Amino acid sequence: MATKLLLCDCAGTQAFDPDKIESACGVACSRLHTALCTDELQSAADLMKEGDTVIACAQEDDVFRSLAEDLNIDVPGFVDLRDRAGWSDQGADAIPKMAALAAEAVLAQPVTPSVDVFSEGTCFIIGPGAVAFDLAERLADSLAVTVMTTDLSEPLSRAYDVVRGQLRSVSGALGGFSLRLDALQQVVPGGRGAFAWTDPKDGALSSCDIVIDLAGETPFVQAPDKREGYLRADPRDAVSVERLAFEAAQLVGTFEKPLYVRVEETLCAHSRAEQVGCTNCLDICPTGAISPAGEHVAIDPMVCAGCGACAALCPSTAITYEDPPVSALLSRMHILARTYRRAGGTAPRLLVHDAHGAEMIRLAARFGRGLPSDVIPLELNVISGFGHAEMLAALAHGFARVVVLLAPTTEREALNRELELAHAIAGPEGIGLIDETDPDAMSDLLYGQAVPRPLSDPVLPMGNRRQIARLAAQALNPQAESPLPLPENAPYGAVAVNTASCTLCLSCVSLCPSGALIDNPDKPQLNFQQDACLQCGMCKTICPEDAITLVPQLDLSDAALSQQVLNEEEPFACVECGALFGVKSTVERIMEKLSGTHPMFATSDQARMIQMCDNCRVNVQFQQQDNPFQSKPKPRVVTTEDYYSDRKDH
Repeated sequence: MATKLLLCDCAGTQAFDPDKIESACGVACSRLHTALCTDELQSAADLMKEGDTVIACAQEDDVFRSLAEDLNIDVPGFVDLRDRAGWSDQGADAIPKMAALAAEAVLAQPVTPSVDVFSEGTCFIIGPGAVAFDLAERLADSLAVTVMTTDLSEPLSRAYDVVRGQLRSVSGALGGFSLRLDALQQVVPGGRGAFAWTDPKDGALSSCDIVIDLAGETPFVQAPDKREGYLRADPRDAVSVERLAFEAAQLVGTFEKPLYVRVEETLCAHSRAEQVGCTNCLDICPTGAISPAGEHVAIDPMVCAGCGACAALCPSTAITYEDPPVSALLSRMHILARTYRRAGGTAPRLLVHDAHGAEMIRLAARFGRGLPSDVIPLELNVISGFGHAEMLAALAHGFARVVVLLAPTTEREALNRELELAHAIAGPEGIGLIDETDPDAMSDLLYGQAVPRPLSDPVLPMGNRRQIARLAAQALNPQAESPLPLPENAPYGAVAVNTASCTLCLSCVSLCPSGALIDNPDKPQLNFQQDACLQCGMCKTICPEDAITLVPQLDLSDAALSQQVLNEEEPFACVECGALFGVKSTVERIMEKLSGTHPMFATSDQARMIQMCDNCRVNVQFQQQDNPFQSKPKPRVVTTEDYYSDRKDH
């Protein structure tokens, strides 16, 4: 059954062209309603009964959800055409954008993988006794509460457990917190008068489902606002403490935790042979969910808050974001740009935003100018992981400009780095950020923006982030004859080798995590494939001669896909058998330094072994008088004659 789009002009406040929308996006449109959520609700019910409907209204979605429940049918889909397109100073020209948004609304999206989190309501409260005891008293009926006081307050109730001590560390998240405590004292319940306390003990370990931090000091975890199950408030703020009581009571049961990112350990370029290379994800993670795990990193899915910055900065694509995956995001951008052009639009702009940006758009539409008719909004759960690959892909899809609308809570470090990289590849004209919290000011900025010409022949970049970025960059720089210079720490580039210093020891080859540096088994040669280089710096770190320099750049030619020789030398011929081995210059340098001066090579015969291959050197060693492998002579075999001769002697 074909999807049907239910249209409503919201009391005549916006213009529609159902035929044009239908032909451009391939979705059947209903007749144009005026009050679908009130006077024409029965018409909505009749259409919803037919199934597979999308209602072009987001403001009154609760009305239609309730209606679907009353009718015992599936909840319809929703797309906000009014606030994002219809209510605008340029609303009369918004039909192409409406068609694009409608086409995106019916596009199937993958389900983010998730895992169940179980919380039985074991709650740990830390803070001054006066506040913590009062909160524990109210939560004791619904949660299993333990209070650690930060002062010497005496408990008066046994409805909850009370301990004293110092909380040294907290790890984990909702349903799985681990606590380490020192100087731990527990209540001795027997006796008359004030409770007694046990002797203090260090190194106590405990666990709980929920942590309530009322200590009023430095949080015990990184990014406490992003740690699920970790509730924190100023103990002097009674309203905030009261809010925590309500939130904590809701954290009992089974919850679905999205698995935001996935790690392919074999691609990770964190380290090799204890030499550290890439640390981008470790440096950027706001919650501390990422930790070293040998040659790769590990991500704690319970602690990960899903900002996506690690995936944006990962040079090897070992970390991929799953909410949504990059392929699904590219599909959305593709359908938006393609449908916009099909409906008669020419130069669309893409406005990437999160829930905060969506609210700004709604306010700008209701009380201000709204969005320009050529600005297509794209809402994501988080925008901090919208990296250079996605920015370049949007331009390659045919958007004239890509703008990311920041929110007050947006993690910006990764975005700023990715924006700098995108500017180096595509230029600053087509990509930018808007850091504005006033809806009217946001609209004014968008209306005042210069709109560059979009790509005349859009392409569909596919693959992983590196492949997407390369394909998009080639489309955006068709005339590039030389590599594009990139900022420091870019994930693309070349390796420059000082051939005068390089000894072709090939240590760099053994450590290169991506296989960009390659040896030649037939002769002393160092080869390099630029497309595979991650600029992790491990080769530079391990080089004993400091002969390697990283050159951040993006070579868009086919030469970057093939091997090039960085350094090669003539091999040395064994003076015994003539077999080629080693590097001639290295052997000659060793001869010059050791021959006649080092005790092991004092004589000409000893020095000559330096010029031999492995096999010949071993053979010569066995033939020498001072052969280190030599043992006592093998005993002569005793014969019968020996036996009889020995008897005659006796």
